[in-house]
Amino acid sequence: MSTRFGTTRWKALAATAVAAIIASALAGPVSAAADGDGGDQGRAADHWGVITRNTIGSPVADLRNGPFGSFGVTGPSARPPYGRGSLGIEVADASTSLTPPSEKVDFGNEVDFFGDPVRGLRRVGFHVFQTGENVTYGGDENMPNIRFEIDPNLTTSSSNYSTLVWVPDAAPVTNRWSGFIDATSTGYWFLTGNVAPAACNQAAQCSFEQVQAALDDGGAGATVYTAAVGKGRDHMWIGAVDGLRINRNVYDFEPGGVRTLRAG
Repeated sequence: MSTRFGTTRWKALAATAVAAIIASALAGPVSAAADGDGGDQGRAADHWGVITRNTIGSPVADLRNGPFGSFGVTGPSARPPYGRGSLGIEVADASTSLTPPSEKVDFGNEVDFFGDPVRGLRRVGFHVFQTGENVTYGGDENMPNIRFEIDPNLTTSSSNYSTLVWVPDAAPVTNRWSGFIDATSTGYWFLTGNVAPAACNQAAQCSFEQVQAALDDGGAGATVYTAAVGKGRDHMWIGAVDGLRINRNVYDFEPGGVRTLRAG
């Protein structure tokens, strides 16, 4: 996968992205930000890809065209919300000899979010292309996740690793692109491992505010290792994600790479 753009190709994609942005469901203006200029101004396109440590089986996480449709669907929901591409994800539910036998994949960035404070997360979410078949495979909430590998820095735990996971509610539509799904106000969050045994584990699901409070115990403060969109290990799912938002940056998944847009 190449994530570099020639001048002509970049201009063509930028023009397409601007047109799509006008119809975006995100509040406020959105503009292109220079890739890789550090801090909250942009994240390097070359730093996005499959996180190999977190991949099980033979799943697919591929920067692709579309999806456009489904058939008979017209208007803004018939195309990716930004540009002409998205992140296609495919995982199977019973394809390995492991326990559980399902696949897992994370597509993310292991470089640019490292050391960012978890407390600094203010706006998180994405757009999804959900299908009726996915609902059949695993129910209404069979959806991809947003995952942050973190150092929880809790005074009550010696562990320096956990994954902060957002589980969305059911997609508002199927067989077409959704609007922006806000992870700070819908779905639930949990922490993996035993870093917060009394709160915000998979048996005690938390709101965004609750999981932030669980990580704020007066210590040094939790920090981010990586950020990713992922799926598994549970049900088969074949769909797509676009417009991953983390604070003021919107990550536009395109066939040639990941573009950083700025949301006002």
